[in-house]
Amino acid sequence: MQTVLTKIALAASLAVALSACGTVGQDFTAPANVAGSDTFRHGASAADAAQLPKEWWSIYGDATLNRLEQSALQDNPGVKAAGERLLQALAQSGMARANQGPSVNVSTGISNSRTSANTSQGLALGNRSISGNNFSVGGTLSYEVDLLGRVKRMVEAADSQALAAQADRDGVLLMLSAQVASNYWQLRGLDAEMAILNGALDTRRESAQLVEARFNAGLTNELDLARAKVELSNAQADLHEVKRQRNQLENSLATLTGKPPSALQLPVAADPSALPLPPGIPVGLPASLLAHRPDLVSSVAGLRAANAQVGVAEGAFYPTLQLTGNFGYASEKLRDLAQGGSRQFSFGPLALSLPIFDGGRNQANLDLSKARYAEAVANHETKLLTALREVEDALSDVEQRQLQGDAQALSQAAAARAYLVARTRYERGISTYLDVTDAQRSSLAADRAAAQIKTQRLLATVAVARSLGAGWQPDGELAKLASAPSTVKSN
Repeated sequence: MQTVLTKIALAASLAVALSACGTVGQDFTAPANVAGSDTFRHGASAADAAQLPKEWWSIYGDATLNRLEQSALQDNPGVKAAGERLLQALAQSGMARANQGPSVNVSTGISNSRTSANTSQGLALGNRSISGNNFSVGGTLSYEVDLLGRVKRMVEAADSQALAAQADRDGVLLMLSAQVASNYWQLRGLDAEMAILNGALDTRRESAQLVEARFNAGLTNELDLARAKVELSNAQADLHEVKRQRNQLENSLATLTGKPPSALQLPVAADPSALPLPPGIPVGLPASLLAHRPDLVSSVAGLRAANAQVGVAEGAFYPTLQLTGNFGYASEKLRDLAQGGSRQFSFGPLALSLPIFDGGRNQANLDLSKARYAEAVANHETKLLTALREVEDALSDVEQRQLQGDAQALSQAAAARAYLVARTRYERGISTYLDVTDAQRSSLAADRAAAQIKTQRLLATVAVARSLGAGWQPDGELAKLASAPSTVKSN
């Protein structure tokens, strides 16, 4: 027994010494930011990070939105599917890590056998057969010595894929929260338009009653009465269209929160001024996107996995060393199984396998791995440029929507004044009802445009938060990956 342990210790020492010789492939370092993107063109960059809270939607101070967001993150089926994909990736990583250690199996068995007396062996024994029971118990060991780190690179690739799945899961959460916020503010914007249209309907009913009274008194013509009825019907049709759009958004919110459409009914906000002013969102530097957007961190993790796969492909050119052994007891009689004479063991073979000729298969596989890594680098650069564009687009929207809102406020005030003047002139008989109709249309259009711009300003802030990664912060290995040195090493 001591001899067996000595041999195993010597083999283990040899394995450690051989595995320390080197590692195939090249160590990975994270890619750099895009050259020339030191600041964002729209909006001042005062800090390196956006500093949004983890529950970033809370910056709007809306209790209903907070409730919808929490419900979506808990019950949305897409979130559950992303979580299951992460569990799959973690299981794959665990399988790869298992290859780093030895495989030990314990077995036991019982058999009954009889040899033929008429075989050459039986004739040599004087036409006798051998029969009896065989009891056995023992264990086997198998271990691949990681000579040049091929198994280590396999584990690195699997771990990186798990990190990518984790970042992808977080990306799903971020996208979902942004969709909920966008749909919610669109719905509240339609509530504001509904309130405006209801007010316009009341005004048009009064106007129609006024025109009808003047027509009955012979003070106006039938054309003015028809125009008044047309404007009243148009306002009713517009109101039905807005309600249709609101129903669709309400159904969409129900789906995002993991509920059937009939299970979610949001009360209509009756006050057109219920839309809040968009909050200010601090914008960081472009370089911070690499660490604050889960899709970019996932892309970096994918790069790391592709780089490790190149090392795995290189490892196929080098020899593999497999160590096997077994130890146990075997006996014809069960009571003799534990006796020293029943002991059996074997050590080896210590199998060394070296590829000599494979028809170019290993070289083709290496070329394939390098091409996949180069493709991953190019795709990452595309994702980074897209991320920068999304931030610039969102910041431009915030800036221009504010200016648009200021201009629309002047138009809204002027249109309201024009309607009062037109109605006063009509009541005094100075002008026709056509002037009142035109002024009504202009005032209603200006009011609705103002509400729509307020909605778009809120949607622009949602886009800014989403494009900056909102309040997402990588943790654990993801944080290390996101803060790794920023240079790309080609293979």
